[in-house]
Amino acid sequence: MIDRIDHLVLTVRSVDATCAFYERALGFRRIDAPGLPTALTFGRQKINLHEVGHTFEPKARAPTAGSGDFCLITERDLAEVRAHLESVGVAIVLGPVKRTGAEGAMTSLYFRDPDGNLVEVSRYDRP
Repeated sequence: MIDRIDHLVLTVRSVDATCAFYERALGFRRIDAPGLPTALTFGRQKINLHEVGHTFEPKARAPTAGSGDFCLITERDLAEVRAHLESVGVAIVLGPVKRTGAEGAMTSLYFRDPDGNLVEVSRYDRP
């Protein structure tokens, strides 16, 4: 019945700081449109950003900055991803570590965004 996730919403303290972080750290692209939440796009997905005190309806019952925990998939070597993240000042919390994703075994790196959301970047272990 469901094919994929289209977007998710993060509640953040500062849309500008969040956009700057994801643009620098992961190459996401910021989209601003009148009357719509600011979004960060990558691949066929996006993250809509709701700033604390300026959320859109409908929304989660108790939106809180820093409560997100999500995984992003890369095809790049994780050593390259790690080197890039560290070169732009992103501290790695954990990894590389073995994990299991929706499609099987993968290796992951973890770091936090400016609000403390836990971001996991993973690569599937393929022969």
